[in-house]
Amino acid sequence: MTTQQLLILIAVLIVLVLAVVGILVAVRKRRSQGDSARSGRAEEPGDGRPSLSPKSAASTAKSQAESQPGASRKSSSDGQAIQSASSASGASPNPDASTGSGAVDSKASIQSSSADQEAPSAQEELAHPEASASRMTRLKARLAKSPNPFGKALFAILTKDHLSESDWEDVEDTLLMADVGAEASEQLVKQLRDDARITGQKDPAAVRRGLRQRLIDLVDPNMDRTLVAARPQANRPSVIIMVGVNGTGKTTTAGKLARLFVADGKSVVMGAADTFRAAAADQLETWGGKVGVPVVRSDRDGADPASVAFEAAERAKNEHADVLIVDTAGRLQNKANLMDQLGKIRRVVEKNLPVDEVLLVLDATTGQNGMIQAQVFAQAIGVTGIVLTKLDGSAKGGIVVSVQRELGVPVKLVGLGEGPDDLAVFDPESFVDGILGDE
Repeated sequence: MTTQQLLILIAVLIVLVLAVVGILVAVRKRRSQGDSARSGRAEEPGDGRPSLSPKSAASTAKSQAESQPGASRKSSSDGQAIQSASSASGASPNPDASTGSGAVDSKASIQSSSADQEAPSAQEELAHPEASASRMTRLKARLAKSPNPFGKALFAILTKDHLSESDWEDVEDTLLMADVGAEASEQLVKQLRDDARITGQKDPAAVRRGLRQRLIDLVDPNMDRTLVAARPQANRPSVIIMVGVNGTGKTTTAGKLARLFVADGKSVVMGAADTFRAAAADQLETWGGKVGVPVVRSDRDGADPASVAFEAAERAKNEHADVLIVDTAGRLQNKANLMDQLGKIRRVVEKNLPVDEVLLVLDATTGQNGMIQAQVFAQAIGVTGIVLTKLDGSAKGGIVVSVQRELGVPVKLVGLGEGPDDLAVFDPESFVDGILGDE
């Protein structure tokens, strides 16, 4: 066989192999299509669409349910950011229209974070705050256990068999050390010395009753301590501005106050107008998220606080909320600027809603230093009530007396712990019973 014939034979063999391979591929492809067709007919429900197994259907439904609220939240958040920026700049969403207030920073952009933007599962986990009626009873017991309440020291002195001049000096010193104030201390000592029920009685129970009544009178039970928002004739929304220096627990108190209102069945909106402390807005959102209270905040640190307050008032008004709580900054190192800022916040809010309450938050452990703070804030923005925090942390409970006398406004709320519901409406009798301790 020649070389030419060998090459021809090899070529013929190659052609035959390729033909066989092609035939095999075609047969396999046809079988695969037939299997798919039979499988499709077996699973077809009759409407031309593939059906899902129960497990797959549930998984798909769950994915769709989870994706839709997310899209809604994004759309809502985007819309709010645009609306907030427009309102804060005093401009209409229509660039050709202008209806601005002229009182807020045009560069502030506000976003809203609220429970109505949460997934349904999150709403089911909302906390149930303790009712206000049961709080003071629990907090009274905690106050009685605080270190060295001055009422116990007074009682120990006054139950001696014979009260000497030195003993009366000890009574006055005890009152002064408890931050009752010089004038109030002198008045109480005089009353105790002139009171026959104290000076003439040896029975400890009688002495305690007399001392209790004198202390209640000193705290002044006749002052109206009702929060304006809790009154039947209150505005709706009723606006509360929280003021105080950093470190007093102001933002925490704002969150606890929202819980107190929620426990009483009121709808609340909070405004995070402390834009200079990075964690303040986040902290307020955490408090609000636990009880379904929306928080209006800026999307950047250092934004104009008045813009946030303005937007918060807008939202509270539009949603017909019962209460608006506005948290503010408290940097005393720039006292003049801070006070100007607080005044601006109040003026801007009042373009939408009247301000019903300004609550000054004081740390009870600061004593007379707290009095200086109180005077500064009272002059700047006009205080209507006092919130005393950390009242169980020291023996300085007498600040209740001194701050009321100095400012002429009542202590309305007291905080006696770090728990979320450790804030209660102040009750003079319960307070005095707490500082006197158990009989």
